[in-house]
Amino acid sequence: MDVYETISNRYSVRSYQDRPVEQEALERILNAGRLAPSATNKQARKFVVAREPELRKALAKAADQAFIAQAPVIIAAVSTDPERVMHCGIPSGPVDCAIALDHMTLSAVAEGLGTCWIGHFDQDACCELLGVPPTGKIVEMLALGYPADSLGAKSRKLLKEVVSYETFKDS
Repeated sequence: MDVYETISNRYSVRSYQDRPVEQEALERILNAGRLAPSATNKQARKFVVAREPELRKALAKAADQAFIAQAPVIIAAVSTDPERVMHCGIPSGPVDCAIALDHMTLSAVAEGLGTCWIGHFDQDACCELLGVPPTGKIVEMLALGYPADSLGAKSRKLLKEVVSYETFKDS
């Protein structure tokens, strides 16, 4: 599967098979995140992998999203320098973690797995559950597993609605 097909096939999975993710596939996916670029190559991020059922249930409760517990793996992307701001005025932690998670989501599709980005969660509760120190911040979590569903093509705006050349134009 080429990268464009992988991008087209990715969708947010909210129902997972009761089937473990093989360690080799998980490591390839995590490595894709490790290889992702970061602001000035600081790599100020860590990935916490939750596989234990009770921990996944607790994370699902802290996110108020029961389906998360179905996923055999939950990956938390943690910014280890959440106060760092790039020269352009944008915090680097969310950007760096998002790039890494996107690499992981696309790698998961290539492995026959599905993912769902989780941005709705109680930061303090999840940090406590995962042992994230006060110096870190969970940017996003990623549910990972074999999809129990299959969705069709996702609805997206037309390219001409989201692209302008040379200067910003409101469509």
